[in-house]
Amino acid sequence: MNVIKTKLNDVLIFEPKVFGDERGFFMETYRSDFFTEQTNSKPLVQDNHSKSAQGTLRGLHYQLEQNQGKLVRVVQGSVFDVTVDLRQSSSTFGQWLGVELSAQNNRQLWVPEGFAHGFYVTSKTAEFVYKCTDYYHPQSEVSIKWDDSDLNIEWPLVDGKRPSLSAKDVVGTSFADAPKFN
Repeated sequence: MNVIKTKLNDVLIFEPKVFGDERGFFMETYRSDFFTEQTNSKPLVQDNHSKSAQGTLRGLHYQLEQNQGKLVRVVQGSVFDVTVDLRQSSSTFGQWLGVELSAQNNRQLWVPEGFAHGFYVTSKTAEFVYKCTDYYHPQSEVSIKWDDSDLNIEWPLVDGKRPSLSAKDVVGTSFADAPKFN
């Protein structure tokens, strides 16, 4: 598996080797020893799978308690995946990274603990799967506004239309007011 460092400290892109022929393909998407060696993260304990329609934006989310690292990928369609460094001690604090993840490019993004995460669906539909280092803790979840002016994320909005948001994302907090990590 190819591992690519990004402009954000500790955020990595994993590119699995795909072996294919006329019958289909095979790829290894996760191996515990290799992943731990590359990320030095806690064990992954929860798998999640979502399906969303084009124009859906989920995020930017994180948890104050049971903070989650996430290994994310797309198994159908494509998304613009975004992560924001919320670690005040990091030299990349307050910076964001956007990466296209798709069923075609097979890329996976490692989002460590201490980051907000979200994605925007660019294809007709997308199925998004991710492994987490801790369990979902809705009581401590925070949502930062997708269009926060301090972050100035360049979302590739389809036809320039506002994204479809959940109720919690509509009332998200600003980056300036969002709790951060030390």
